[in-house]
Amino acid sequence: MTKADIVNEISKSTGIEKVIVQKTVEAFMDSMKHSMVKGNNVYLRGFGSFIIKKRAKKTARNISKNTTIIIPEHFIPAFKPAKTFVSQVKKAVKK
Repeated sequence: MTKADIVNEISKSTGIEKVIVQKTVEAFMDSMKHSMVKGNNVYLRGFGSFIIKKRAKKTARNISKNTTIIIPEHFIPAFKPAKTFVSQVKKAVKK
């Protein structure tokens, strides 16, 4: 499902114009991005949490050049689904 599909689905179910729904969806996504860039997690009860994970410093190898490189510690965004959401998906996918 793409962002356009989400906008179409919301527009059909609510009767709101697609242009307004698209602006709302994009504003929601921008708000989430800005919050996470500032270092805050985003919690959506019943859906899941968008969290910031810390990746530790590690040593990696470039096999083709046979060299070792150091990957510094860094942070990445991650999604952790809510338990109710996971159970709904498990039940739906089994069918």
